[in-house]
Amino acid sequence: MSGPLDGQVALVTGGTRGAGRGMAVELGAAGATVYVTGRTTRESRSPIGRAETIEDTAQLVTEAGGLGIAVRCDHMVPDDVAGLVRRIEDEQGGRLDVLVDDTWGGDQWIEWKPLWEHDLDKGLRALRNGLETHLITLHTVLPLLVRRGRGLVVEITDGDYMFNDRYRGSMFFDVVKVAITRLGKMLKEELEPHGVTSLSLTPGFLRSEEMLEHFGVTEENWRDGIAKDKWFAIAESPRYIGRAVAALAADPDVSRWSGQSLSSGVLAKHYGFTDLDGSQPEVTRFFADAFFGDKKDADAADYR
Repeated sequence: MSGPLDGQVALVTGGTRGAGRGMAVELGAAGATVYVTGRTTRESRSPIGRAETIEDTAQLVTEAGGLGIAVRCDHMVPDDVAGLVRRIEDEQGGRLDVLVDDTWGGDQWIEWKPLWEHDLDKGLRALRNGLETHLITLHTVLPLLVRRGRGLVVEITDGDYMFNDRYRGSMFFDVVKVAITRLGKMLKEELEPHGVTSLSLTPGFLRSEEMLEHFGVTEENWRDGIAKDKWFAIAESPRYIGRAVAALAADPDVSRWSGQSLSSGVLAKHYGFTDLDGSQPEVTRFFADAFFGDKKDADAADYR
C-alpha cells in the first residue's frame, strides 16, 4: 500500500524512545524511509541507561510500512553527525525531505531549584546536551535540504506560547526549551529563501516509556495513573505528536506554518488526526484553564 510520504526520506534525531520513537513510527506509517539516530543500541547503552534502542525503533518503522534505518550517532560529536550525513548522501543520493531535531537527554541533570543552588556542572551538561546537539545537527545537516531547495525542519521543544511568560522551575531547563522554540522561528529567516520550512513543535503531557513506568501503568491501562495524578487525564501517546509531524510532512502548503510554535493538539484540530484512542487532547487549553486559570474543576474529558 502506498502512503503520502512514499519516496521521501526523513531523519529523526533522538529517536530511541518517547516522542522521537512516536514520530519515527508515524513517518514510517506514511511510507517514508526514516533514519533513526541515538546513542543506545542493542550492543551498548547511553548514560541514560534505559533499555530502548534505535534498532527497536527502526524495526517498528518498518513494521508500520516504511523503512527504518538505525544509525548510532552522538549529536554532541560533530564527526558523528558528519558521518551520518555522508551515509545519507551515499544511500539516498543526498535526498532528505524532513529533519526532526529531537535530541534532549538532559532530564538526569536538571534540578528543580534556584540557579545558585543548582549543580553548575549538571546544568551546563543539560544545556550542552539539549541545545548544542541541535546546533551541531542543524549546522551539519541543513546543507542537504538547502541544496535541494525544499524540505521541512521540525524543532522539538517543550511548551508553546502558553509558556512565553511563565517560568518552568529550572533555569537550565527553561533556557534550553525556550532556545529551541526560538530556533524554529530564527531558522525561518535563513531557510525560507531556500524553499525550506522550519517550525517548532511540542507534545503535551507525553506518555513516554519512562512516564508510564513512573505511573506504574502501560499504554493499555494508562488511565489507571489518573488516581496518582489528576493531570495525567490529559496525557497523550508519543504517536500523537508523530501524527502531527506526518501531517506536516505530507502538507503541500506546509510553509503556512513557517516560523511558528505549534503543538500536537493544535495540529490535530487543523488536520483531523487523533491519538491512538480516537481522542484529540488539547493540553495547552486544558492547562491554561485548569492549572493556570480559574477553572480548577475542569474535566479533562472536555479537552479530548
